[in-house]
Amino acid sequence: MIDIHSLNKQYIAGIWRDGKSSRLLADKNPYKDDLITEFKMATTEDIDEAYQRAQSAMDEWNQINPYKQRDILEKAVAYIEEHEEAITNMIIDELGGTHLKAAFEIGLVKDMIKEAATFPLKKEGKILPSVEDGKENRLYRMPAGVVGVISPFNFPFFLSVKSIAPAIGAGNGVVLKAHEETPIVGGTLIAKIFEEAGIPKGLFNVVVTDISEIGDTFVEHPIPRIISFTGSTAVGKHIAQLAVKNFKKPLLELGGNSAFIILDDADIDYAVHAAAFSRFTHQGQICMSANRIIVHQSVYEEFITKYKAKIASLKTGDPRNPDTVIGPVVNEGAAQNLKALIEKGIEQGATPLLKGDIQGNMVEPTILTNVTPDMDVAQKEMFGPVVSVMTFETDEEAIQMANHTNFGLSGAVHTADGERGVQLAKRVHTGMIHVNDITINDEPIVAFGGEKQSGLGRLNGEWSLEEFTTLKWISINYGQRQLPY
Repeated sequence: MIDIHSLNKQYIAGIWRDGKSSRLLADKNPYKDDLITEFKMATTEDIDEAYQRAQSAMDEWNQINPYKQRDILEKAVAYIEEHEEAITNMIIDELGGTHLKAAFEIGLVKDMIKEAATFPLKKEGKILPSVEDGKENRLYRMPAGVVGVISPFNFPFFLSVKSIAPAIGAGNGVVLKAHEETPIVGGTLIAKIFEEAGIPKGLFNVVVTDISEIGDTFVEHPIPRIISFTGSTAVGKHIAQLAVKNFKKPLLELGGNSAFIILDDADIDYAVHAAAFSRFTHQGQICMSANRIIVHQSVYEEFITKYKAKIASLKTGDPRNPDTVIGPVVNEGAAQNLKALIEKGIEQGATPLLKGDIQGNMVEPTILTNVTPDMDVAQKEMFGPVVSVMTFETDEEAIQMANHTNFGLSGAVHTADGERGVQLAKRVHTGMIHVNDITINDEPIVAFGGEKQSGLGRLNGEWSLEEFTTLKWISINYGQRQLPY
């Protein structure tokens, strides 16, 4: 059994040890607000060692037979399955996730590692003809280099593994900076899993620290070739600028403001359930969550009546209770930000159809109606159990409302006519959109990523393999080239 209290160390060069800083990072339970454990923070010196060892361990990893590499990654899945109950408890204690959320996240992690385990056997090259006689051109698919991963607090287990496993499967070393709110589930737990699977020491490293200790060192360090970041658009913009400035490739999964569109012929009962799941899963702390419900005027009254009843029935409270749907948000600061957004929305003219209490980290559901596209609650990503509802009269108007945002991550369209839904979906400027489904979708072999300020790059399946590798041209001249001088 894994003990959450034993995972409070840095994992650098295959060694569990304290960071070299004198400062402590407190890891707290967001529901009880009590201390789980403390970490001695990593310093810039620790980060340098982690990157150095990740680079040197790549040679050892890439000398291992690809079939053996596959077997090692598959052992990571077996380890997770063996310790699923303990991991579930960690997600509940450190994230405030419910049992439903934990099961959902663990399933995504297992699928992602299974897909990454196929990468060692998929690094295909090409032999191409040459304009020169007696010459052969070869293209080798090579590891891109060390990857720096910066993960978020909301789905830290999965959203860390989403980059880590494919990067390792493609032959790279990895250094992970875990989010300071979730350093175990999004950091040292993953180190334990890959250590037990048998990857070479130093190939994967985890540093637990905060920006006040390390500044921009994690991104600006000369070794990593790729920086994979999941988090807010504001921070992502800064990271992208630093990465490009230092000739590194940024991979960014950023904020969202997904639209859930309900057309006049939709199955309203199904749309109610799908819209509830799309907004309130993990307290709405998912980048793909439906921030805006855009519903046709002719079905609005039926939808909103049933939707209010559905949301009012959702149990809020202790995430350890199997019946709980809505647990705590990540911290009191996040709760106060939501409170300010709700108050701003009401001030701008929104009507609270359902207005939940906010105490400490606990935020009960709020439904805002009479929302217009220019209101803050329609423009900003509300990372919590708050939703805006708007109405439209024509499909064209729905498309314009959906596109009236700087974000473009996910979305959904509900209609009895699937092809009508697809044609409408094509015109919504978003990286992903789902007809007669929820906005929260992620599958291991389907391209995942956003448009506009929702990110750069695509992950999952062949797209992850492409992102975490580079092509190297090696030519062979079997004769002697005729040169002009």
